[in-house]
Amino acid sequence: MELAEKIYVAVRLIPRGKVATYSQIAALVGNRNLRRYVGNALHKNPSNAVTPCHRVVNAKGFCSGSFAFGGPDIQQEKLEAEGVLFVDGHVDMERFEITPDDFEMMRASLA
Repeated sequence: MELAEKIYVAVRLIPRGKVATYSQIAALVGNRNLRRYVGNALHKNPSNAVTPCHRVVNAKGFCSGSFAFGGPDIQQEKLEAEGVLFVDGHVDMERFEITPDDFEMMRASLA
């Protein structure tokens, strides 16, 4: 499986109502330093209906400035529709970032 497809599989594992960071997705596919590659792959995501790339945010919880399906406002709307709350323009990461248990379950599913 090519790296971009591994990224899409990892993103599909993010629970509804949660977010993960680019670095977390990169770590799940084998290298935390590939966060920019993750962003590039998600920008090229062929179907947000299949791969919910709106659930991936930066380390501080901010939406992508170039969200591939309509800009950061659309990404925020999609997250809010799943119950994710924003504080001062970014995701409340304490409440909505995947937990270490979520991360480990995701990692196990990818193995």
